[in-house]
Amino acid sequence: MTAPADLGTPRSAAPDLLRSVFRQHAAGVAVITVPGARPAGFTATSLTSVAADPPLVSFGISTGSSSWPAVSEAGHIGVHILGEHQQELAGTFARSGADRFAAPTSWRPGPHGVPLLDGVLAWLVCEVVARVPAGDHRIVLGRVVEGDPEGYAGTAGRSRPLLYHGGRYNALRD
Repeated sequence: MTAPADLGTPRSAAPDLLRSVFRQHAAGVAVITVPGARPAGFTATSLTSVAADPPLVSFGISTGSSSWPAVSEAGHIGVHILGEHQQELAGTFARSGADRFAAPTSWRPGPHGVPLLDGVLAWLVCEVVARVPAGDHRIVLGRVVEGDPEGYAGTAGRSRPLLYHGGRYNALRD
């Protein structure tokens, strides 16, 4: 059997191959927050629902990330599902060196001291139950302890989720 001519030229496995392939994969955008004297947080597209019983989520974080030291020691984290109206917020939490919790970011302390962002579609507070080594990243598993599917300011149902595809933020289309 021979490969069809339209398969293209295969490339060997390398970090740039993985990045190139996953630019074709649309992902929801979340912000992970961590409590502390100086709260930490970052934008994540690797958020996954892992199990319903017990309720578990996971996300990946680079050990080179400025947020990794806080995540590596956190007992609890916040998970925020962003709406299409929150591209600027996603960019703030993705930008290295930004003061992510300064104005115009609006937030409040939540359960277990976790910073909760205003205006999100939905949020969860999770107890960190594992940090699994995965190359230059860690996969963090969190057990959901509290949350709100309506988000703050009742945004759910009034906005669509923010997506990341092709290296930029996008919205759903009808």
